[in-house]
This record gives sequence, C-alpha cells and structure tokens, in this order.
Amino acid sequence: MHILIIEDESKIAQFLAKGLQESGYTCAIAKDGIDGLSRLQAEAFDLLILDVMLPKLDGWHVLQTLRTFSKMPVLMLTAKDHVLDRVRGLELGADDYLIKPFSYVELLARIKSLLRRVPNVEKEIYQIANLSLNRLSREVYRADSKIDLTAKEFVLLQLLIQHRGEVLTRTQIASMVWNINFETDTNVVDVAIRRLRAKIDDHFAPKLIYTVRGMGYKVDLHNENHE
Repeated sequence: MHILIIEDESKIAQFLAKGLQESGYTCAIAKDGIDGLSRLQAEAFDLLILDVMLPKLDGWHVLQTLRTFSKMPVLMLTAKDHVLDRVRGLELGADDYLIKPFSYVELLARIKSLLRRVPNVEKEIYQIANLSLNRLSREVYRADSKIDLTAKEFVLLQLLIQHRGEVLTRTQIASMVWNINFETDTNVVDVAIRRLRAKIDDHFAPKLIYTVRGMGYKVDLHNENHE
C-alpha cells in the first residue's frame, strides 16, 4: 500500500512516514502543494494524507484538482478546529478529517478504515514461485527456510513483489522505501538490493530479483533482458 504525505512540517512528515513504514506501508513525502500535486499526477498512490495549510498551493486546491482525475481516499490534516473548515473539506471530496495534534494510533485506525472501503486493496500474503511474504506477521519464507530481513529490507521486498513484473527505477525505490530523493550517484539502493539478493536469491532457485540495465530493478520469474 503506497501512501503520499503532503505536509510542510518536516518533523510531522517524518514521524508519519516512519510510523507508517513500521506498520507495513510504503510512503512518499511532498513538502508543498505544487510538488504534491505533481507527484499525484505522475505516480500511483493508494491513499493521500493531505495538510490544509501548505506553501505554494493549499490543501483545498490540491484536493479540488485531485478529484478531477482520481477517487483515491484522502485524509486531511489541519490545525483548524472549525466546523466550516471540516465541511469544506468534505464537500471538496475529502474522505476523513483529523485535527492537529492527533495521536498516531488514531491516524492509523482512520487509514485502515479508509482502505477497507476500497475492495481488494492489499493482500495479506504475497506468493511468487517458492517465496512467500506475509504482510501482517512480517515473515518471509523461501522454500521451507525462514528469511530474516531488516525492516527496510522487508519494505523493499514487499514493494518489489507488489509491483511484480514492473521495472522500478532507483529514484522510485529510494522515494518509496526511504522517503528521500537521493542524488543520482548515491548507491544506497544498489547496496540494499545486493543484501536482499544475498538473503533470498543467492542460495535458492529460481532467481527472482533482476536488474534491468539502465533502468532499475524488478521481481519476475523470467530473466529475459535482465541481469
């Protein structure tokens, strides 16, 4: 499940992203309305967490524009505790509304409630060949062997499996797993892929993680045009 957070307060955005990742979601962060809207138009997300008071373009305008091309669930965040503000958000197409300050537990409960409204939003268990990943128990098995992964490795593997057959660029992976747009010469994604391969591919068959030269990485059962 891929969530976009549009929030200009860095500490809040990082707090939300960290919590959501630990809960099994992948996240991206935009710090202003224009950047957020651009990402919504360019990438596929399952839910939007949208602050109202944003620089460059406020949350009202982002929501209004979003509703011209997407019906994804939107949870709005605001420091304003006025009935008219909540009504305005709902009239523009928001699905829920949370007033700052809020507890992460309440936020998570509301996110789960919103996602339950979307049919077949996410599997509990992902299976490809003899690899299985349980999203809820956070367990990974290859054949009959349990694979111990770090939190980031689990998120990375889940991301690749959810996009099975699709090539994900290093920039996309860096954004969705680490919530940071890394510089092009940063090899953190390559290092993470090597470590993941060592755990789930090196001693097993068939190979599942492939490099698509000049593009990025993918999980697949076929190795045509891959490394």
